[in-house]
Amino acid sequence: MKKETAIVSVGRDKKWTKGVINPPVFRASTMVFDTIEEMRFATKNRANGEMFYGRRGGPTHFAFQAAIAELEGGVGTALYPSGSAAISAALMSFLKAGDHLLMVDSAYEPTRDLCNKLLAGYGIETTYYDPMIGAGIAELIQPNTKVLFLESPGSITMEVQDVPTLCKIAHQHDLTVMLDNTWASPINSRPFDMGVDISIQAATKYIVGHSDVMMGTATANEKHWEQLRENSYLMGQCTSPDDVYLASRGLRTLGVRMAQHEQNALKIANWLASRPEVDHIRHPAFETCPGHEFFKRDFSGANGLFSFVLKQGNIKSVTAFVENMAHFKMGFSWGGYESLILGVFGIDKLRTATQWDSSKPLIRLHIGLENVDDLIADLDAAFERFNQAL
Repeated sequence: MKKETAIVSVGRDKKWTKGVINPPVFRASTMVFDTIEEMRFATKNRANGEMFYGRRGGPTHFAFQAAIAELEGGVGTALYPSGSAAISAALMSFLKAGDHLLMVDSAYEPTRDLCNKLLAGYGIETTYYDPMIGAGIAELIQPNTKVLFLESPGSITMEVQDVPTLCKIAHQHDLTVMLDNTWASPINSRPFDMGVDISIQAATKYIVGHSDVMMGTATANEKHWEQLRENSYLMGQCTSPDDVYLASRGLRTLGVRMAQHEQNALKIANWLASRPEVDHIRHPAFETCPGHEFFKRDFSGANGLFSFVLKQGNIKSVTAFVENMAHFKMGFSWGGYESLILGVFGIDKLRTATQWDSSKPLIRLHIGLENVDDLIADLDAAFERFNQAL
């Protein structure tokens, strides 16, 4: 089944949908039973989609979980109230005091804060590594290393990692490999085919697609599914059925939205590459992006998120660039239908295993579904403001 067909078809078992196209919203905290035998059956099979208690979910949740697990290629999917919650719960499900974590240096800033503030307080040590380390990761593995965490492409700076090589070496040392796979979404890479054990999505982004729901998913292979599922349940992780309904509804248009995001972003990235002010493009589909060769090998498509680096600039000129845009709005998320812009400062302060030249400003764009000509005109005016402010 091709991915465009799968997006429409998965998670539509009549057991959950009751025969309607979109799984209805089942709001429930308490399920009631007529007999002790019914209650015992539900308790025994609560991990297999039997209605048991609201925190375990209901048909709305089960349909969406089945869809994500099938699209990503895993055995089961756990749901969380945000992408950060999915990352936190996944890490805390497999780490304990005295353990060692290998975390990619280009990770999402809240992930880094989690390691430095919360996990450190629990006695879990973190070592950050260069996203482009490849086979060199073996030198950083310690006797107490338990988890290797990947994010590919990396946050802000977009480095694409050699995921199969990293997974192969990690498994030789019996490590659990987790991947923040949000950029690819569930359809533009096959994380489990590359050796990943747990694939994490900020469903807030492209799965929901409309900037109106916070949600995270973590999908696991057979070896890791039970531990992830049960520990996440013990931590009280659950989601609203109303939010799950919106995520499920957004999922069905993921394919066409991603294709248009990709097309628009590539046109704009190529236009930016021709600008004299631009040093280089940090888009995985461009040779100027570190790990471009891995993108060509491991991904079936791109999306609307990328960055570009300017040859020069300062806070004044970058501020002039990003303010007073007609169509691009300033905001911290991405993945919705709208275009967003961020001038990113202080990247060097968020790196410890790698170096970043902050003398060349970086601007991150999320290219939405607007007309590309309007967006290019908006950026052209921004460059005029930028040059005047230098």
